[in-house]
Amino acid sequence: MKKWAVAVAAVLLFLSGCSNKEKVKEPVKKVKVVDKEADKEKEKTETFPYYYPLTGIGSDTVTEGRAVAVMINNHPKARPQSGLDKADIVYEVLAEGDITRFVAVFQSEHPTKIGPVRSARDYYIDLAKGLNALYIAHGYSKEAKKMLESNYIDNLNGMVYDGTLFRRSSTRKAPHNSYITYQNILKGAKLKKYSMEKTPPSFNFLTEEESKNIAGKEATSVKITYSKGGISDSIYEFDDTLGKYKRFSGGEQTVDLDTQAPVLLDNILIIEAVHQIVDSVGRRDIDLESGGKGYLLQKGKVMEVDWKNKDGQIVPVKDGEEVPLVQGRTWVNVVPTSPGLQKIVSFNVK
Repeated sequence: MKKWAVAVAAVLLFLSGCSNKEKVKEPVKKVKVVDKEADKEKEKTETFPYYYPLTGIGSDTVTEGRAVAVMINNHPKARPQSGLDKADIVYEVLAEGDITRFVAVFQSEHPTKIGPVRSARDYYIDLAKGLNALYIAHGYSKEAKKMLESNYIDNLNGMVYDGTLFRRSSTRKAPHNSYITYQNILKGAKLKKYSMEKTPPSFNFLTEEESKNIAGKEATSVKITYSKGGISDSIYEFDDTLGKYKRFSGGEQTVDLDTQAPVLLDNILIIEAVHQIVDSVGRRDIDLESGGKGYLLQKGKVMEVDWKNKDGQIVPVKDGEEVPLVQGRTWVNVVPTSPGLQKIVSFNVK
């Protein structure tokens, strides 16, 4: 009987196990549903916590810090220059004769070497002042010297620091061979107890989505003719693949001397201002306060605009409203009202 009871119990246990197995469900597989449209919308609305004030480009890290404005030589013997490819904004304005000089403003990026550095003029100083920048030059006109020595703007000048903060290149002849490193700019600022924490005022910028709908006529290139001699003439060509403008001068593309990195631009602002010769050397007084006519090139298109001086900043205006810039680098060409934009600037317009 005991054997029979054990056998029955074993059969019952087996049947119970089979029954439980039948009740066990297959594990549910989790399927990830991808909403592509939602992802696209998220990409459109994604924002950065910080933005660079002079380029409008977003960043995950803080973008504070003082701008540095450096006078850069544009004589043919000074080309190609160093550092221009990393400038947030470059102002190109006539000095003496038909040669322009650049005020290259750096804030979002800091090139290792900058130059050749050239001498100051009062209107270049005012452009730097409008951005609260530390102003770097080598030499000065009489008016500029007064401004610099009166502490009108924080500055470092090669006339004081030649051979120390400023170094001469052995491959070029003076006055086309003075250079400064960004590291030495910081050393000079510390030496003179200048703060490097004064973040410049911000320009207005389009969103990336807004930049896809730029208004204006199609213009694939523009030429600026400063004089009959053509020594400072420049051409900007829009590269549709890059979505940016390339710059050319003297038949050569504008690139960095050491790295050969090209200058690539997102905004070209060409403005006319009153120029007056003030001495026998040919120095000028240039009115950058009163505003006037201009052209703004963005994304391969050109728009007729006005310009105004807004608290020291040169900004484009249309129908009384400030025109936002495309996020990125900007080049501002200042040309004389005589002969004026119509004769100095020519477009390849579709």
